[in-house]
Amino acid sequence: MLKIQDVARHAGVSAATVSRVLNGRATVNPELAARVQEAVAELGYRPNGVARNLRRRQTTLWAVLISDIGNPFFTSLVRGVEDVGRQHGYSVVLCNTDENPAREAEYIAVALSDNMAGVIISPADDTTDISALVAAGTAVCTIDRELPETDVDAVLVDNEKGAEQATAHLVESGYRRVACITGPRRMSTAMRRLRGYQRALRLAGLPQDKALVRHADFREEGGYTAMAALLDEGVQLDAVFAANNLMTVGAMECLAERGVAVPAQIGVIGFDEIPWARLSRPSLSTVSQPTYELGRAAAQLLADRIDTPSRPPTRIVLQTELHARASSHPRP
Repeated sequence: MLKIQDVARHAGVSAATVSRVLNGRATVNPELAARVQEAVAELGYRPNGVARNLRRRQTTLWAVLISDIGNPFFTSLVRGVEDVGRQHGYSVVLCNTDENPAREAEYIAVALSDNMAGVIISPADDTTDISALVAAGTAVCTIDRELPETDVDAVLVDNEKGAEQATAHLVESGYRRVACITGPRRMSTAMRRLRGYQRALRLAGLPQDKALVRHADFREEGGYTAMAALLDEGVQLDAVFAANNLMTVGAMECLAERGVAVPAQIGVIGFDEIPWARLSRPSLSTVSQPTYELGRAAAQLLADRIDTPSRPPTRIVLQTELHARASSHPRP
């Protein structure tokens, strides 16, 4: 097995220089760094990951804990994490918590026992406990959902403003009885999107009817059930704002099964972009999140935290973007 000393002899440099180059240090003379990289390529040298991890007392792995691997929202988000992680020499382990606090706690325990270098987590709900990670000095960044009274790095979107933007679009398009299907009360994202919806109605001078608001589970079935309940109870509505992509799909499915024409009878807009939103008939109006940038920003914060553990926590808030399509076409 090749050793670092073999690379050093081949490149005509010291073993310490090879080590600095392989660890991505910027203090190496560019000419020497090029010789080391050339020697590595010619010899086919691969660093001994086990030995390196023992020296560092941590692996080169990041755990990414997301709530639902089947949700398209997380696809480009995880790609953003992975792309930045690779740039810094880290590999990503993807963990699906399925919105289950017990499973989430198990993955946190695994990250600790396996000495993972960092954890990016989209909390299952606002009660998620990451105190063990913080106490162990593990780099942590929350993403998508914020944990109250937790002093760690966080990357979010402006959920309240995005929901206000979606609801205001419906109001400006002539809809007056706008329903809101949002997520569980225990989740900060659900409540912030509800507040944005309420703010848009208030600014438009429209009454806020509690019968128009439904809490579901951020899943397709939840959106379907909430939409069905609104129809079965005879609640007067002419539009609906669904507070995530899967619930939007469920609501649209329910309307289609009931023969309710969109947007002629009920206009629809959803929070989160959906890959086929432009291809559906009618095409689906959405408020999209910069998912790839969310992942990149969280990964960069995690890498920075590993390099500088004592720096103050950073909170990054990204903005949403409205995509008005046929499902919210202006009313006559």
